[in-house]
Amino acid sequence: MNPIDLLWHVLNFFAPAAGVGLIAPTLAKLLWRRCLAGVRWARLAAWVTAAAAIVLLAGLVVFGRDGKMATYGAMVLACAVTLWWFGFGAGRRWSGAR
Repeated sequence: MNPIDLLWHVLNFFAPAAGVGLIAPTLAKLLWRRCLAGVRWARLAAWVTAAAAIVLLAGLVVFGRDGKMATYGAMVLACAVTLWWFGFGAGRRWSGAR
Protein backbone atom coordinates (compact mmCIF):
# COMPACT_ATOMS: atom_id res chain seq x y z
CA MET A 1 0.00 0.00 0.00
CA ASN A 2 1.45 3.33 -0.99
CA PRO A 3 1.15 6.52 1.12
CA ILE A 4 -1.75 7.91 -0.93
CA ASP A 5 -3.77 4.73 -0.40
CA LEU A 6 -3.00 4.87 3.33
CA LEU A 7 -4.17 8.49 3.45
CA TRP A 8 -7.45 7.59 1.73
CA HIS A 9 -8.01 4.68 4.12
CA VAL A 10 -7.50 6.90 7.16
CA LEU A 11 -9.70 9.68 5.76
CA ASN A 12 -12.47 7.22 4.90
CA PHE A 13 -12.24 5.61 8.33
CA PHE A 14 -12.83 8.98 10.06
CA ALA A 15 -15.43 10.22 7.54
CA PRO A 16 -18.45 9.04 9.60
CA ALA A 17 -17.07 10.83 12.67
CA ALA A 18 -16.56 14.03 10.69
CA GLY A 19 -20.01 13.80 9.11
CA VAL A 20 -21.83 13.25 12.38
CA GLY A 21 -19.57 15.81 14.06
CA LEU A 22 -20.65 18.49 11.61
CA ILE A 23 -24.32 17.58 11.11
CA ALA A 24 -25.36 16.94 14.74
CA PRO A 25 -24.28 20.33 16.18
CA THR A 26 -25.82 22.11 13.21
CA LEU A 27 -29.19 20.46 13.79
CA ALA A 28 -28.93 20.99 17.55
CA LYS A 29 -28.22 24.70 17.08
CA LEU A 30 -31.22 24.95 14.73
CA LEU A 31 -33.61 23.06 17.01
CA TRP A 32 -32.58 24.66 20.31
CA ARG A 33 -31.64 28.09 18.99
CA ARG A 34 -32.33 30.02 22.21
CA CYS A 35 -30.89 27.48 24.62
CA LEU A 36 -27.66 27.08 22.63
CA ALA A 37 -27.23 30.75 21.71
CA GLY A 38 -24.30 31.12 24.10
CA VAL A 39 -22.44 28.04 22.87
CA ARG A 40 -20.26 28.33 19.78
CA TRP A 41 -21.00 25.92 16.95
CA ALA A 42 -17.31 25.27 16.32
CA ARG A 43 -16.80 24.18 19.93
CA LEU A 44 -19.72 21.76 19.77
CA ALA A 45 -18.56 20.40 16.41
CA ALA A 46 -15.01 19.86 17.64
CA TRP A 47 -16.07 17.95 20.76
CA VAL A 48 -18.65 15.84 18.94
CA THR A 49 -16.19 14.97 16.17
CA ALA A 50 -13.55 14.00 18.72
CA ALA A 51 -16.00 11.81 20.66
CA ALA A 52 -17.15 10.08 17.48
CA ALA A 53 -13.55 9.47 16.35
CA ILE A 54 -12.65 7.96 19.73
CA VAL A 55 -15.63 5.61 19.54
CA LEU A 56 -14.68 4.56 16.00
CA LEU A 57 -11.15 3.75 17.18
CA ALA A 58 -12.51 1.85 20.19
CA GLY A 59 -14.82 -0.13 17.91
CA LEU A 60 -11.88 -1.03 15.70
CA VAL A 61 -9.93 -2.26 18.70
CA VAL A 62 -12.85 -4.17 20.27
CA PHE A 63 -14.22 -5.81 17.12
CA GLY A 64 -11.00 -6.05 15.10
CA ARG A 65 -12.60 -4.39 12.07
CA ASP A 66 -14.57 -1.27 11.28
CA GLY A 67 -18.08 -0.93 9.94
CA LYS A 68 -19.91 -2.79 12.72
CA MET A 69 -23.40 -1.49 13.49
CA ALA A 70 -22.64 -1.64 17.22
CA THR A 71 -19.81 0.83 16.69
CA TYR A 72 -22.06 3.20 14.75
CA GLY A 73 -24.75 2.93 17.44
CA ALA A 74 -22.17 3.73 20.12
CA MET A 75 -20.96 6.64 18.00
CA VAL A 76 -24.46 8.13 17.84
CA LEU A 77 -24.87 7.67 21.60
CA ALA A 78 -21.50 9.30 22.27
CA CYS A 79 -22.44 12.23 20.03
CA ALA A 80 -25.75 12.72 21.85
CA VAL A 81 -24.08 12.63 25.27
CA THR A 82 -21.35 15.01 24.11
CA LEU A 83 -23.88 17.47 22.69
CA TRP A 84 -25.84 17.37 25.92
CA TRP A 85 -22.73 17.77 28.08
CA PHE A 86 -21.28 20.75 26.23
CA GLY A 87 -24.59 22.28 25.18
CA PHE A 88 -26.78 21.91 28.24
CA GLY A 89 -24.83 20.15 31.01
CA ALA A 90 -21.86 20.83 33.22
CA GLY A 91 -19.44 21.14 30.31
CA ARG A 92 -21.22 24.29 29.20
CA ARG A 93 -19.79 26.16 32.19
CA TRP A 94 -16.26 25.54 30.91
CA SER A 95 -16.89 27.80 27.95
CA GLY A 96 -18.30 30.70 29.97
CA ALA A 97 -21.70 30.34 28.26
CA ARG A 98 -24.79 31.20 30.26
